[in-house]
Amino acid sequence: MKKILLACSSGMSTSLLVTKMIDHAKTIGEETEIWAVGQDKAKQEMAKADVVLIGPQMSFLKGELQKEAQKYNIKVDVIDMMAYGMADGKKAYEQAVSLIGDK
Repeated sequence: MKKILLACSSGMSTSLLVTKMIDHAKTIGEETEIWAVGQDKAKQEMAKADVVLIGPQMSFLKGELQKEAQKYNIKVDVIDMMAYGMADGKKAYEQAVSLIGDK
């Protein structure tokens, strides 16, 4: 099971994207756990994740979050701007999966 954490300023703007990502995963028969949190909870929640995607408005925090993520051997990336803006669950899901790799 893939565990994907999305983080944004408050955790609200990514909730639609989470739903779309879960829907996409179901259509391709993959079991996933995808959830969103605000930036204040991102560091503590990443311990449970295989990958962390952050909202474009948080791109300035990428380095700080990557440093924390090294403890868990996971990657952090900014959600593709187009996928984020269009709430494209398929594209965001594929981005997350490509970062997880062979974990």
